[in-house]
Amino acid sequence: MGSDHILAVKKLAEWKQKEIAVTAIADRMEERREKAAQIWPEAVIYEEADELLEKEKLDAIHICLPSYLHAEYAVKAMEKGIPVLLEKPACLSEEECVRLLETQKRTGVKAMVGQVLRFFPEYRLLKELCEKKTYGELKGLVMQRLSQNVLWGYQDWFHDEKKSGSVVLDLHIHDADFIRYLLGEPEGIHVAATAYEDGMINQILTRYSYPGKLVSAEGVWDINSKMPFRGSYRAYFQDATVVFESWENPSVRIWKKDDTAEEPQLEKVPELGGYYTEVEYFYDCLEKDAEPSAAPLEEGIRTVRLVLKELEEAHRFLG
Repeated sequence: MGSDHILAVKKLAEWKQKEIAVTAIADRMEERREKAAQIWPEAVIYEEADELLEKEKLDAIHICLPSYLHAEYAVKAMEKGIPVLLEKPACLSEEECVRLLETQKRTGVKAMVGQVLRFFPEYRLLKELCEKKTYGELKGLVMQRLSQNVLWGYQDWFHDEKKSGSVVLDLHIHDADFIRYLLGEPEGIHVAATAYEDGMINQILTRYSYPGKLVSAEGVWDINSKMPFRGSYRAYFQDATVVFESWENPSVRIWKKDDTAEEPQLEKVPELGGYYTEVEYFYDCLEKDAEPSAAPLEEGIRTVRLVLKELEEAHRFLG
């Protein structure tokens, strides 16, 4: 994720001619430090984030560390008055939720969470269709996010539920957040799950209770480490079904009640898609001294609290 973020900043500098640059980067993995130095050769490279925070004067910071370090370093940055773009999940526990919100309230620092689906054209289209009721009321929504087994994390942190929150807080959280963004807080949840042989949850299927709507989301870390990633949704409206499948080209089709179909014109965005759009939005907010209302810290916290309930229910389901 760090690579995507610094590439997005470079694209923003080039494409929009913004006076912006990555001035310092920290990573414990040597190969990642070398890759980062190739993208931003002028940047000062550190092995430890604490040293970077101590020595550098920053206008903003991107926290793309393993999930179990998110809250700690977001707090450290806010304490120094540095605006924060914090990768999801914002944190992994209720205690961290409280600490993050209290720190932001006390410091007044701008903070945004990288719930990136809110910035992808395919999902922005769905948000627009729901708000404008282009095809009538939304009747049902099925979302899926399927990934290979995650073996690339530093010291295999993904497979330690205390460090990653399992597939629930690492992957499924994207769809859970977008459902909240689209429909608000659910009245209830119904959860089923499966687990790896070691007991860590690798599949969750959640049905969200909304009046008059059937809404569900599935997140999977497969047992196979080579299976291609797939993200999708099927949105059932009164007069059409909108289908997004990340592996298809075009990726979105609208199947209408009159038996016709069309391929909508999506918003044009540069390479990196929603990751670029999210970074551009964050810096636009800083330039305008505006709060990042599209994905503020408090929204990221609300989503964490929802998926923590899902994780609890998933363990209860498995016994």
